Amino acid sequence: MPVPWFLLSLALGRSPIVLSLERLVGPQDATHCSPGLSCHLWDSDILCLPGDIVPAPGPVLAPTHLQTELVLRCRKETYCDLCVRVAVHLAVHGHWEEPEDEEKFGGAADPGVEEPRNASLQAQVVLSFQAYPTTRCVLLEVQVPAALVQFGQSVGSVVYDCFEAALGSEVRIWSYTQPRYEKELNLTQQLPDCRGLEVRNSIPSCWALPWLNVSADGDNVHLVLNVSEEQHFGLSLYWNQTGPQIITLNHTDLVPCLCIQVWPLEPDSVRTNICPFREDPRAHQNLWRAARLRLLTLQSWLLDAPCSLPAEAALCWQAPGGDPCQPLVPPLSWENVTVDKVLEFPLLKGHPNLCVQVNSWEKLQLQECLWADSLGPLKDDVLLLETRGPQDNRSLCALEPSGCTSLPSKASTRAARLGEYLLQDLQSGQCLQLWDNDLGALWACSMDKYIHKRWALLWLACLLFAAALSLILLLKKDHAKAAARGRAALLLYSADDSGFERLVGALASALCQLPLRVAVDLWSRREMSAQGPVAWFHAQRRQTLQEGGVVVLLFSPGAVALCSEWLQDGMSAPGAHGPHDAFRASLSCVLPDFLQGRAPGRYVGACFDRLLHPDSVPALFRTVPVFSLPSQLPDFLGALQQPRAPRPRRLQERAEHVSRALQPALDSYFHPPGTPAPGRGVGPGAGDGT
Repeated sequence: MPVPWFLLSLALGRSPIVLSLERLVGPQDATHCSPGLSCHLWDSDILCLPGDIVPAPGPVLAPTHLQTELVLRCRKETYCDLCVRVAVHLAVHGHWEEPEDEEKFGGAADPGVEEPRNASLQAQVVLSFQAYPTTRCVLLEVQVPAALVQFGQSVGSVVYDCFEAALGSEVRIWSYTQPRYEKELNLTQQLPDCRGLEVRNSIPSCWALPWLNVSADGDNVHLVLNVSEEQHFGLSLYWNQTGPQIITLNHTDLVPCLCIQVWPLEPDSVRTNICPFREDPRAHQNLWRAARLRLLTLQSWLLDAPCSLPAEAALCWQAPGGDPCQPLVPPLSWENVTVDKVLEFPLLKGHPNLCVQVNSWEKLQLQECLWADSLGPLKDDVLLLETRGPQDNRSLCALEPSGCTSLPSKASTRAARLGEYLLQDLQSGQCLQLWDNDLGALWACSMDKYIHKRWALLWLACLLFAAALSLILLLKKDHAKAAARGRAALLLYSADDSGFERLVGALASALCQLPLRVAVDLWSRREMSAQGPVAWFHAQRRQTLQEGGVVVLLFSPGAVALCSEWLQDGMSAPGAHGPHDAFRASLSCVLPDFLQGRAPGRYVGACFDRLLHPDSVPALFRTVPVFSLPSQLPDFLGALQQPRAPRPRRLQERAEHVSRALQPALDSYFHPPGTPAPGRGVGPGAGDGT
């Protein structure tokens, strides 16, 4: 059934209803009209020249209403174009002029004058259609029998099939008679795109509909493109393949402005856009991790970020000692920030303690002390805030962690005790003026000379005590940070097949949920390609062991075969080609530690139940614990989180969490639907060869 546009306007919302369209076979245009009317379509298009309005000689047919419907014009079953069917509703306008003889003399008129009143009405109706870059005009001849001629009444409609138009385009339609007795009718419509129409297999430009599904797998995000097996498609990345595909995006690459564009590889095809990460919290976290503040001059700076974002910035004063940076609002104010646009603060001088805070959605996202790079580390200076009122009234306060202390003051704070000397320095010009306007000023005053003059010995004792205390706190803080960050773990494996790689990815993602920082080549393919496998594994191993981490050797039949081959052939073993190159490269970094007895405490081994028994691991590598997963998950996690493993109950909870996260991947690997279980081959040639 044809679909009127007013129904489509209701259907094409955020999640449009898919509607089917009537199909017209053949390229020929046609016309038909209401019962009782006769109509004819001229064989060719005409010039679009409406002409001027002229007086009607009597009753005439005039267009009164335009109605449109969408249909498909098909050359083949799967090769159609969107077409606009136009219906013109007609009515009789005007009236017969009374004969002069009858009006003047009141007598009967000549019977010859009555003949036109009983005659049929004819009209030439023009339809003008414009849709960039096409303009067409067609002529419809319509005849209405005398029995249907009633002044001011509708006589029916004439329908034209049809005007071809592009999906998503704007069309304009005019209708008038020739000659033109009245103002032309006009209609403007926005055509829908592929999403609201059941045309996926009919219109070539809709063969790649925007049915893009985003799913999460641990920290990775999968973009599923649902296209038919025989179709090619393209992405802006640029991707050129056939059939359904799953594209894995690294979770660290996601930002709110990352969008995907997809289109069929056909001429003039419609491109579909989707931005699925605008509201993703992880994408916003990545955005702020990548954002940087850059100082250009003393007063100008800008914010570098991958995406535009709503933010505001203000200056703050960062005192030494780790106290929070204190915003200088007031007297200064928050300023709106535009990414990659130069901003200015009205400063007279720079100071290493001046920092910039950037807030977004009322949350502190970024803080950097831009002037510290050029002016040195933080100074033990006091910031004085001068407030100016009417009649030259001035007040001063010293900014401290507890607030702004008025000067002079009898409070017990450091600034209050030195308030007299600070005021003397300010009056003698020894303080550095940072900002000034009619409402106030900011001054930075040094405290060094007073500390050395009056309390040298006391300060030395306090300094020693503070240094010792700071060292203890720093060590505890570093230890707490290290504990919070988790122990580093480098995961080495042999890529026997794609299914085993997905199993390794699931294990790595599950371990990342614990206090562990996992490194695996699956997530660093770009860096490994740039550096080379040997250099990449050597750098990762050295960093992991220097941080007190652990290297996990994940054994599979392919890994065991490679280890045995390496042990038999030694360092002269030829380089492999294929999916095992990365693991073979790691053996050159790992074997020396085992051969020289440095492996215990730094390495652990693991294998998966039903895939490999721990006794199948070469004896050299069994000098470190080898765990079978998931049956020995608690012991495995305890070994990874040494030397401060959690309590047994907590360890069991974490093991259950990892087991639940790992189970779907295990089920998929050992029991894939409709195929035999993978991973049964042994050695580098095993697997699916992909």
